[in-house]
Amino acid sequence: MVQENKGIIRKVKKGNRRIRRIIPFLAPFFFAHFSLPAGSNNHDTKTQKTHLSAATSEAIRFAAFQVDVYKLYEEIGLEQSGLSLDVFNEALLGYINLKAQGQLSDKKLLTVVDFNKPSTEKRLWVIDLAAKKVLFNSLVAHGKNSGDNIAQEFDNTVSSEKSSLGFYVTQNIYYGKHGKSLKLVGKDKDFNTNALERCVVMHGADYVSDNFIAQHGRLGRSQGCPALPMENYSKIIDEVKDKTCLFIHADKKDYNSDYLDAESALAYYTQSGNTII
Repeated sequence: MVQENKGIIRKVKKGNRRIRRIIPFLAPFFFAHFSLPAGSNNHDTKTQKTHLSAATSEAIRFAAFQVDVYKLYEEIGLEQSGLSLDVFNEALLGYINLKAQGQLSDKKLLTVVDFNKPSTEKRLWVIDLAAKKVLFNSLVAHGKNSGDNIAQEFDNTVSSEKSSLGFYVTQNIYYGKHGKSLKLVGKDKDFNTNALERCVVMHGADYVSDNFIAQHGRLGRSQGCPALPMENYSKIIDEVKDKTCLFIHADKKDYNSDYLDAESALAYYTQSGNTII
């Protein structure tokens, strides 16, 4: 059993500490292997508990962590709102690791953009993890050189006019050429760290609307900014400003992040008394 569970832990830790994803429903697998046979007496029980290795204990903690993640996903009702469990898993890992490093405020907000979805769908979520509810589910534009209706190309280069994947920490509000806007600091090296230099910010745009979709079959596109509808951009910016987590996702094999580290997230979860938020 010990060797088997060490193998499980190695799988969890593979990839030189990169892209460590939570695997849904793994917890029942762990618990099935740890269950005691029927009819075990107290002596057998104590003996088996004695033989639980450090690897096994870590596996149990990791399984409990996954159970809590899935429970949170269900309680918030994210499946019904269209956010997949896989994307939420990644976003939450980054949130936890940014929080563990002291990079986030106490707001307990998580904003997720899923660029796997077409621009005609509401693909931005602002999630209140403490209240366990979605505050906003909105349309959001991608960069004009990232694609037409679906964003397919991403870049961190100045003047690329493409969207950039990864984790961001929101900053302060300012007023520029798009009016009220929110600065974003990219945290993933080689993927979004030029956000400030590129002026990739959250702002409102009249090309992000159902009317534009009806006329053109897609949203208008930005110069790389996650642009929002004029009807709700101000409220969203006010909500998520000042050091909250934003995660922009798409299924790209070359994307990796130190913040997708399940091991460090698990350590913080354990140190925090088995609480995710």
